[in-house]
Amino acid sequence: MATETITPEVLWAQRSSSMDAAKNHVFLTLMVSDVPEKEMKLDLQPTKLTFTGTSTSKKVTYHVELEFYAEIDPKESKIHHTDRDIELVLRKKELKEEYWPRLLKESRKLHFLKTNFEKWVDEDEQDAQPDDDDYMSKMNPMAGGGDGGFGGIDFSKLGAAQGMGGMPDLGEMANADEDSSDDDDEDMPELEGDEEKPEAAPEATKKTEEATNTTAPKIQEVE
Repeated sequence: MATETITPEVLWAQRSSSMDAAKNHVFLTLMVSDVPEKEMKLDLQPTKLTFTGTSTSKKVTYHVELEFYAEIDPKESKIHHTDRDIELVLRKKELKEEYWPRLLKESRKLHFLKTNFEKWVDEDEQDAQPDDDDYMSKMNPMAGGGDGGFGGIDFSKLGAAQGMGGMPDLGEMANADEDSSDDDDEDMPELEGDEEKPEAAPEATKKTEEATNTTAPKIQEVE
C-alpha cells in the first residue's frame, strides 16, 4: 500500500559574516519524525536541497525541494539526524555582512516554511549574540560527496565522524570496565577477618595444658 506524501515543516534562521566563514551560514531544520536512516535520501547541491524519507510511525512519506536564494558550500555544511528531525548548518558560499533577504530564490510565501525563533538573531545584533559552539558541537560533517552533490547520504557513517556525539563502542566500554575491576581487586587491602592467624607456639601450648591440669579439681573415686 502506497503511503501518503506530505511536505514537512521547515524551520530556518541565519548568520552572516564578511570575515569569518564559520559564522556565515544558514540553520535549517526539517521536521521529519521517526524516519530511519535506510528510509531517507538527502541530496544537497550548491543551489538546492531535496529530501525524501518515510516515517515508520506516521506512515507517511516526507518530500521537500528547496532552491536557495544564493549558493551554499555542501562540503563545508553539517548535519545532525535524530528521531525528531534533521538539523543542518549550511555554509554560505559568499562571505557577506548582509543577511539573505529570504531563504529561497523565489519570493513567495510557503505554508511549511517558518522562522526558527530559537536560533534567529537580528542582523545588527549578531556581535552581541553568544557563539553557537554548543549547538555546532553536535553537528556532523556531511557524508558522501562528488562534485558538491550528496545523493543518498549514508547516515550510518555520521556517528563515526561526529567526534562529540558519535556513540562509543560498547564492547570497548565493557572491556575497560573489566580491566578497571581487575585493577581495583589487585589494589584492595586484605580484610582483617581474612588474615591468617599465627599458630600458637608449642611452649605456650604446653604451659596452657599444664595450667589446666593444675587448676582442675580432682574427682575422688568412691570405693
